[in-house]
Amino acid sequence: MNYEELLAFAGRNPMLSLALVGLTVAIIATEIARLFRGYKSLKPAELTHLINAGNAVVIDLSASGEFEKGHIVGSRNVQPAQLTPAHKLLASAKQSPVVLVCRTGNASATAAKTLKKAGFEQVSVLDGGIPAWQAADLPLVKGRG
Repeated sequence: MNYEELLAFAGRNPMLSLALVGLTVAIIATEIARLFRGYKSLKPAELTHLINAGNAVVIDLSASGEFEKGHIVGSRNVQPAQLTPAHKLLASAKQSPVVLVCRTGNASATAAKTLKKAGFEQVSVLDGGIPAWQAADLPLVKGRG
């Protein structure tokens, strides 16, 4: 296909061409925003590695009832409204890896932005939350933790 054929196709299919341009711009904007958001998304295997290294602080932002139904081993349950840099669990963790987990990823992303603004250096979120952890066939424990 050459340039003239491409222009002819675009002329015959203006809506399709505009949709392609729009999607391309949206993808580029999303990727640029991801680069500048200040925190990382971790896959379940990456979080497993951090947990096994023993230096990660894993915070589950789920409601207490959801947390008790199943959570990642070693994670601590903190409600999003209580998650401040002065929280006793976080006060000594500014240089440690802090990984935020929730059921959908929305609460984690919001909390990650808050912690980055407060000066936390290594903030991450579990990409896909607890459902991604379960899809990777990794275990959850029940109870208060």
